[in-house]
Amino acid sequence: MPQALSFSEQLLDSHCVVDVRTPLEYAEDHLPGAINIPLLSNEERVEIGTLYKQSGPQPARIRGLELTAGRFPGMVAAIASAAAGRPILVYCWRGGLRSKTVATILELTGHTAAQLTGGYKAFRNHVVAYFASFTPPAPLVVIHGMTGIGKTDFILRLSTDRFSTIDLEGIACHRGSAFGELGLSQEHLTQKSFETLLWDTFRRMPAGRPIIIEGESRRIGKVSLPGDLYEIMRTSTKVWCSASLETRVQRLIEEYGKTEYRDAMAEALARIAKKLGGDSYRELQEHLKNWEMEPFMKGLVERYYDKVYYKTRDWKEEFSLSLEDYDRAAGELDVQLSSRGI
Repeated sequence: MPQALSFSEQLLDSHCVVDVRTPLEYAEDHLPGAINIPLLSNEERVEIGTLYKQSGPQPARIRGLELTAGRFPGMVAAIASAAAGRPILVYCWRGGLRSKTVATILELTGHTAAQLTGGYKAFRNHVVAYFASFTPPAPLVVIHGMTGIGKTDFILRLSTDRFSTIDLEGIACHRGSAFGELGLSQEHLTQKSFETLLWDTFRRMPAGRPIIIEGESRRIGKVSLPGDLYEIMRTSTKVWCSASLETRVQRLIEEYGKTEYRDAMAEALARIAKKLGGDSYRELQEHLKNWEMEPFMKGLVERYYDKVYYKTRDWKEEFSLSLEDYDRAAGELDVQLSSRGI
């Protein structure tokens, strides 16, 4: 019989993690780094589940054997190739028959395999508990500022010898604004997978370096910050960043001013038409139609973004930082944080 192991973070680094659930289950969320070698297809799982409810466990198991017996050699070969000599950790939904079957066959064919106790559900409970009483592995420094000043670019340019950084918008596949989906897509991102990605990012952070993260609202596109992370960010060191209107407009043009975004930009503009007002909407719509990016972006900043941001700002920063020059701002950030013992 294969060994049963309770979830620990170390298993993700020491084992080849194999998810034997269906492709749909895997797509919703999975353990970081896990490969999907499904025992049953999406349709087969529905069939087996229905048979189990209607006729009981024995007919369901017999039918499951009929469906899967012929694919065991191929599964073993695929898993062994991916493992490349590492021990194997197999999991399913709750540590039940699917993972036990595959782990047993792996053991019988000479591979070192274990079954994850509690399966994906045990891992999911671990992630939920982590954010429910969140304690960051190092001090959080939260970067705030108006749209277009280059907060994400600035964070990604910071020295990894001095700081740890989290691209929260990159993980969420959304920039947290009316035009936030341009060039990104949350189509395949679920709340569960977002939380797993965020958990995995935090767990990899070294304890000694402050973590620089961009300030966001509770909701970023279709996903929300988990547990009490938002509250922890609100009580962490906050930095207000600024840049001139001219710089912001140029940075927005660099990020969004791509002709392939034209239709999506028109749709996004239409969604905020009421907030802009009829005259402003029609004026910006005309600029977009003529691909006049400078007046279009300037109008968005002045008539929409700045007004919305100021309405939602209800905190006080510890210090301010100009992002006109990213390198100079990085040096100033280091000085300011060092003076505060961070």
